[in-house]
Amino acid sequence: MTPAEQLGKKIRELRMWKNLSQQQLADLMFVTRKAVGNWENGKRTPDADTMQRLAGALNVEVMVLLEAQHRIQKSAEDDRHIIVVDRDPAVLKNFVRQRTQALPDEQIWGFRRPDEALLFAKSNRVCVAFTETDLGRNRSGVDLARGLMEICPKINIVFVTDHPEYAIAAWELNASGYVMKPMTAEKIFSQLSCLRYPVPGLPPETGQPER
Repeated sequence: MTPAEQLGKKIRELRMWKNLSQQQLADLMFVTRKAVGNWENGKRTPDADTMQRLAGALNVEVMVLLEAQHRIQKSAEDDRHIIVVDRDPAVLKNFVRQRTQALPDEQIWGFRRPDEALLFAKSNRVCVAFTETDLGRNRSGVDLARGLMEICPKINIVFVTDHPEYAIAAWELNASGYVMKPMTAEKIFSQLSCLRYPVPGLPPETGQPER
């Protein structure tokens, strides 16, 4: 058994011990069920930040996972990721599920706090970021966008919001899109079709979301 498989086995054991389905664990972490499945079968390995979040969701010390992980290194440093940032957990969960339905082959991650999103972007290649403009506690999605663009100058920023007054700031940032809520699969495909920095395979060539 490889170190990745050993870690996956431990994640599965802890999840089942807490009587959680893969989807329930995914919802707790604001990621896709496919991401949890990939961890458990050893196809992918969580990075350091994700490991901390995973330990919190499973209510264990991170060392429990690190010991299972042993010395394995991140196996997919060049993988691309799509992130979603919104302070409302219910909205965030719905957003992640919508994007999963529209983009079943992509790695999609949800964050409630901008600092978590920035930390993730520092160690992962983020190609598209969907973010709310008002992230609470005087935290702005516009400021988050600036931070993400400093880390990755060619990241595609799409604002998804109830606040039209931020549109000018988004335009000045050269954002890829500015969409009013509610978000739908059709709107996702529309935005992915006109990214400022096109990403190969986005949107998928195989079809459009079902209506």
